[in-house]
Amino acid sequence: MKKILLGAGIAIIFIIIISAIQQAAPTLPSVPSPEYMTHGNQKGKRVKNYNVYSVNLPERLDFAGEEVPLHQPDIKERVDREFLVNTYWQSNGILLIKRAQKYFPIMEPILAENGIPDDFKYLAVIESGLQNVSSPAGAKGFWQIMNGTGRELGLEVNDNIDERYHLEKATQAACDYLKKSKEKFGNWTLAGAAYNAGNAGIYNQLDAQGVSSYYDLLLGEETGRYVFRLLAIKEILKNPKNFGFNVDPEHGYDLIPTKNVLVDYEVDDLAAFAKANKINYKILKIHNPWLREPKLNNQSKKEYLVAIPESGYYK
Repeated sequence: MKKILLGAGIAIIFIIIISAIQQAAPTLPSVPSPEYMTHGNQKGKRVKNYNVYSVNLPERLDFAGEEVPLHQPDIKERVDREFLVNTYWQSNGILLIKRAQKYFPIMEPILAENGIPDDFKYLAVIESGLQNVSSPAGAKGFWQIMNGTGRELGLEVNDNIDERYHLEKATQAACDYLKKSKEKFGNWTLAGAAYNAGNAGIYNQLDAQGVSSYYDLLLGEETGRYVFRLLAIKEILKNPKNFGFNVDPEHGYDLIPTKNVLVDYEVDDLAAFAKANKINYKILKIHNPWLREPKLNNQSKKEYLVAIPESGYYK
């Protein structure tokens, strides 16, 4: 009996001590569990933060003014796929928005001067991500022009000079190609598809399948997705906030103003040439990626315009 009373007494003392400690401890503010967040589309409803959501497709889509037949089930599914893939590749989307701020102002007036719909600037986005990249097949630059095609379109292409990397000239070449495709097929959607598959490739498929519309063609994976990727990128870059992209214009990339220096002679050392123009070799190549070697071979005395940044931008 004494042991029971002793144990009870110890328990009571322990409870009193714990109570005193709890009363002395500071009261902490209530913090929501980190596994919850407020989703913008849910009007303040708390949802678990690992949820993802399907994308609300626009009720109407067009490319270069030509309407997309969204009422067809297969077309709707293919459109939906590209919207999902490009909406949820967030890092890439933000980079594209930032680069577009820098490069679209160069491309837009060239497209307009050639009567090419403005929507075709998004073709360069899906071709290269607005970068001077090289494909495994040998296509180069923003517009991913092949070697032979570049020469046919009037670009200088060799080991020393490659104007597929010259944004203005490559954009003009792309315009020339697209105009010929439009003349051949009669609409811009097929012209866009032909930029990927070639005019002969699209023509042969139209003839073999007995149809006249891109949306009626059964094509391989790449060309079959091509126009749908264009549609998705166009809508996301035009209305980024509708798809969850919030990019402050101040975070975008800006075009550095340049002046053109006429060069009609050989330059044995482009690093020395850059230094004479108060920049370094790296900056020279950033603004003139079409110069492919550390020298300019120009025995013919051809006139080249080399872009030099305005003073004050690279101090």
